[in-house]
Amino acid sequence: MHTLALDEAVSEIADGDLLLYRRRGLIAVAGRSRYSHAAMAVWMGGRPFVAEMVLGGGRARPLRGEVRRRPGRWDWFSFSRRARHSVQRALAAQKMLELIERPYNLRGLLLAACLHLPLARLLVHPDFEDAGPDRGRPLFCSQAFSAAWRLGAGVDLVPELADRITEPGDLARCALFAYRGTLQ
Repeated sequence: MHTLALDEAVSEIADGDLLLYRRRGLIAVAGRSRYSHAAMAVWMGGRPFVAEMVLGGGRARPLRGEVRRRPGRWDWFSFSRRARHSVQRALAAQKMLELIERPYNLRGLLLAACLHLPLARLLVHPDFEDAGPDRGRPLFCSQAFSAAWRLGAGVDLVPELADRITEPGDLARCALFAYRGTLQ
């Protein structure tokens, strides 16, 4: 873990960057990672915000306040400088701001979690394809992040895995993002 003072890192945080919340819980354990929540960095009015889907629905809150409330919990991943899609960050961020206007997809989260149950894995096949056009359905956190990049910028962050079953741990392992540090 590499800690970074937010004041030092803020100038490098860009639209579309991945913010993962570090907390041990059911989502982290099931997803084989240390992360229980995913959000996107978006810039509005000259300040970075955390755009996210939470149980009450989508929201955008100032990054500074989120880090102050939970120091050492937010890991920042920047879009890899080697990735050819870096110019499309603003498109992904714009789409994320549209997506957070939707309700939270608790049912979808529970269905994604069921895929981790031993018997369910024998009976249910995972969804590998992002199905058709966006229909305005509710979303959960990592589903929204993945959909924002795919629908807004045309970048499939986790090939061979549908947005609707993408978990925070899947995003942490995405080769297009590089861990930059834990925000303090």
